[in-house]
Amino acid sequence: MKAIILAGGRGKRLKPVTDYVPKPLVPIKNIPIIEWQIRYLKKFGINEVIICTGYKADMIESYLSMKKLGLKIKFSIEKTPLGTGGAIKKAGKLINEKSFFVINGDTITNIDLDKLASKKNAIAAIELRTKYGILETESDKIINFKEKKEITDMWMNAGIYHLQKDILKKLPIKGDIEKTVFPDYAKKGLLNTIKFKNVEWFSVDSFKDMEECSERVEKIIK
Repeated sequence: MKAIILAGGRGKRLKPVTDYVPKPLVPIKNIPIIEWQIRYLKKFGINEVIICTGYKADMIESYLSMKKLGLKIKFSIEKTPLGTGGAIKKAGKLINEKSFFVINGDTITNIDLDKLASKKNAIAAIELRTKYGILETESDKIINFKEKKEITDMWMNAGIYHLQKDILKKLPIKGDIEKTVFPDYAKKGLLNTIKFKNVEWFSVDSFKDMEECSERVEKIIK
């Protein structure tokens, strides 16, 4: 199968680092995010990756051209930002298979893609996580204090999708899949999910995320 990596963002929250390198090349444990992602995809038998790039695309292409990662890499370059839906639609022209995976360009995880592939047009879901301390209360008294935790039975989009090729014609030329096709498919009963509990998952969107991910990444992607 093939996978699309959405790697065209500017990574504004990681400034000033992203003034000099694109977010996919921000290092986690001295290895760029995008290389960790490619290693992860390869573990599940992905033989070709299409990388949607825009900001500093030449730097990403130059870096990966020097690496031997054991799969085919192609690029879908956006001259102007297309949003997630537009990016997938453009990259989809390079896909002939009946289905494919999509992963956000800042996601590092060990979610089982084989399980996700068992359903058509499926979103990987993980239990909602809070970055803040949780107060347990009775009336106006605090009875317990817990550090950040997963919130049971509240599910969030993990930024990894298994999509059928026929979804491409529904996608906007410019716009986000999460705001256009997904709500429409959900209303029509055409959108599925696979729920993953007790998985490792990081969306690297801040320096704190980088620090926390660095502590775990070598165990997540072996």
